[in-house]
Amino acid sequence: MIISADDPHRADVLALLAQHLGEMHRTSPAESVHALDPDALADPSITLLSAREEDGTLLGIGALQRHDGRLGEVKSMRTAPPARGRGVGAAVLGRIIALAREEGLETLALETGTDPFFAAAHRLYARHGFAQTGPFAEYREDPCSAYFSLSLRPA
Repeated sequence: MIISADDPHRADVLALLAQHLGEMHRTSPAESVHALDPDALADPSITLLSAREEDGTLLGIGALQRHDGRLGEVKSMRTAPPARGRGVGAAVLGRIIALAREEGLETLALETGTDPFFAAAHRLYARHGFAQTGPFAEYREDPCSAYFSLSLRPA
Protein backbone atom coordinates (compact mmCIF):
# COMPACT_ATOMS: atom_id res chain seq x y z
CA MET A 1 0.00 0.00 0.00
CA ILE A 2 1.34 3.42 -1.00
CA ILE A 3 0.10 6.46 0.90
CA SER A 4 0.85 9.87 -0.58
CA ALA A 5 -0.58 13.33 -1.20
CA ASP A 6 -3.20 13.31 -3.93
CA ASP A 7 -5.48 15.57 -5.94
CA PRO A 8 -9.09 15.76 -4.70
CA HIS A 9 -10.19 16.30 -8.32
CA ARG A 10 -8.69 13.04 -9.59
CA ALA A 11 -11.49 10.91 -11.07
CA ASP A 12 -11.32 7.96 -8.66
CA VAL A 13 -10.92 10.28 -5.67
CA LEU A 14 -13.97 12.27 -6.84
CA ALA A 15 -16.00 9.05 -6.99
CA LEU A 16 -14.95 8.01 -3.47
CA LEU A 17 -15.68 11.51 -2.14
CA ALA A 18 -19.14 11.37 -3.74
CA GLN A 19 -19.78 8.08 -1.90
CA HIS A 20 -18.49 9.63 1.31
CA LEU A 21 -20.68 12.73 1.02
CA GLY A 22 -23.68 10.57 0.13
CA GLU A 23 -23.20 8.38 3.22
CA MET A 24 -22.79 11.43 5.45
CA HIS A 25 -26.07 12.90 4.19
CA ARG A 26 -27.86 9.54 4.62
CA THR A 27 -26.70 9.15 8.24
CA SER A 28 -26.84 12.73 9.57
CA PRO A 29 -29.07 15.78 9.17
CA ALA A 30 -27.70 18.32 6.68
CA GLU A 31 -26.76 20.83 9.40
CA SER A 32 -24.61 18.13 11.07
CA VAL A 33 -22.67 17.12 7.96
CA HIS A 34 -19.19 18.63 8.06
CA ALA A 35 -17.63 16.60 5.22
CA LEU A 36 -15.72 18.69 2.70
CA ASP A 37 -16.31 18.72 -1.04
CA PRO A 38 -13.42 18.37 -3.51
CA ASP A 39 -12.98 22.14 -3.94
CA ALA A 40 -12.71 22.62 -0.17
CA LEU A 41 -10.20 19.75 0.04
CA ALA A 42 -8.04 21.55 -2.54
CA ASP A 43 -7.47 24.44 -0.09
CA PRO A 44 -3.75 24.98 0.67
CA SER A 45 -4.41 24.38 4.39
CA ILE A 46 -5.40 20.79 3.60
CA THR A 47 -3.36 17.80 2.48
CA LEU A 48 -5.44 15.00 1.00
CA LEU A 49 -3.77 11.61 1.24
CA SER A 50 -4.70 8.54 -0.75
CA ALA A 51 -3.83 4.91 -0.16
CA ARG A 52 -3.30 2.97 -3.36
CA GLU A 53 -2.23 -0.44 -4.50
CA GLU A 54 1.02 -0.53 -6.46
CA ASP A 55 -1.08 -0.70 -9.64
CA GLY A 56 -2.75 2.61 -8.70
CA THR A 57 -6.07 1.22 -7.48
CA LEU A 58 -7.54 3.61 -4.91
CA LEU A 59 -8.04 1.99 -1.50
CA GLY A 60 -8.94 4.97 0.66
CA ILE A 61 -8.44 8.60 1.52
CA GLY A 62 -8.02 10.92 4.48
CA ALA A 63 -6.95 14.52 4.96
CA LEU A 64 -5.12 16.77 7.37
CA GLN A 65 -6.54 20.27 7.73
CA ARG A 66 -4.38 22.82 9.53
CA HIS A 67 -6.30 25.34 11.63
CA ASP A 68 -3.27 27.17 13.00
CA GLY A 69 0.27 26.33 14.03
CA ARG A 70 -0.98 24.10 16.85
CA LEU A 71 -4.25 22.44 15.78
CA GLY A 72 -4.80 19.97 12.97
CA GLU A 73 -8.02 18.21 12.03
CA VAL A 74 -8.61 14.80 10.46
CA LYS A 75 -11.05 15.12 7.54
CA SER A 76 -12.54 12.91 4.84
CA MET A 77 -11.56 9.48 6.16
CA ARG A 78 -13.01 6.94 3.76
CA THR A 79 -12.08 3.42 2.65
CA ALA A 80 -13.25 2.13 -0.72
CA PRO A 81 -15.81 -0.66 -0.15
CA PRO A 82 -13.70 -3.44 -1.78
CA ALA A 83 -10.75 -2.53 0.51
CA ARG A 84 -12.63 -2.59 3.83
CA GLY A 85 -11.17 -4.83 6.49
CA ARG A 86 -7.63 -4.53 5.11
CA GLY A 87 -6.33 -1.88 7.52
CA VAL A 88 -6.54 0.97 5.02
CA GLY A 89 -8.20 3.39 7.46
CA ALA A 90 -5.63 2.62 10.15
CA ALA A 91 -2.76 3.14 7.69
CA VAL A 92 -4.12 6.45 6.40
CA LEU A 93 -4.85 7.69 9.93
CA GLY A 94 -1.35 6.67 11.01
CA ARG A 95 0.13 8.70 8.15
CA ILE A 96 -2.04 11.72 9.05
CA ILE A 97 -0.84 11.51 12.66
CA ALA A 98 2.79 11.23 11.50
CA LEU A 99 2.39 14.20 9.15
CA ALA A 100 0.85 16.32 11.93
CA ARG A 101 3.76 15.43 14.21
CA GLU A 102 6.31 16.20 11.48
CA GLU A 103 4.73 19.64 11.09
CA GLY A 104 4.93 20.29 14.84
CA LEU A 105 1.20 20.41 15.49
CA GLU A 106 0.28 19.99 19.16
CA THR A 107 -3.22 18.57 18.84
CA LEU A 108 -5.05 16.55 16.22
CA ALA A 109 -8.84 16.68 16.47
CA LEU A 110 -11.78 15.36 14.50
CA GLU A 111 -15.55 15.42 14.28
CA THR A 112 -17.56 12.37 13.32
CA GLY A 113 -21.13 11.22 13.59
CA THR A 114 -22.96 9.60 16.47
CA ASP A 115 -25.18 7.26 14.43
CA PRO A 116 -24.35 3.53 14.84
CA PHE A 117 -22.95 3.74 11.28
CA PHE A 118 -19.92 5.53 12.82
CA ALA A 119 -19.13 2.90 15.49
CA ALA A 120 -16.22 1.43 13.53
CA ALA A 121 -14.73 4.91 13.10
CA HIS A 122 -15.02 5.54 16.85
CA ARG A 123 -13.13 2.29 17.50
CA LEU A 124 -10.44 3.20 14.96
CA TYR A 125 -9.84 6.58 16.59
CA ALA A 126 -9.75 5.07 20.09
CA ARG A 127 -7.17 2.46 18.95
CA HIS A 128 -4.97 5.32 17.77
CA GLY A 129 -5.14 7.13 21.13
CA PHE A 130 -7.88 9.66 20.41
CA ALA A 131 -10.12 10.51 23.36
CA GLN A 132 -13.64 11.84 23.17
CA THR A 133 -13.71 15.59 23.84
CA GLY A 134 -15.91 18.56 23.10
CA PRO A 135 -16.20 20.84 20.09
CA PHE A 136 -13.10 22.59 18.74
CA ALA A 137 -12.38 25.31 16.17
CA GLU A 138 -15.74 26.49 14.76
CA TYR A 139 -17.71 23.39 15.78
CA ARG A 140 -20.57 23.68 18.30
CA GLU A 141 -22.34 21.16 20.51
CA ASP A 142 -24.46 18.91 18.30
CA PRO A 143 -26.16 15.67 19.33
CA CYS A 144 -25.25 14.24 15.91
CA SER A 145 -21.52 14.97 16.31
CA ALA A 146 -18.84 13.28 18.38
CA TYR A 147 -15.51 15.05 18.88
CA PHE A 148 -12.17 13.36 19.48
CA SER A 149 -8.65 14.68 20.00
CA LEU A 150 -5.11 13.39 20.32
CA SER A 151 -2.28 15.29 22.00
CA LEU A 152 0.85 15.24 19.86
CA ARG A 153 3.03 16.89 22.51
CA PRO A 154 5.94 14.78 23.75
CA ALA A 155 5.20 13.08 27.07
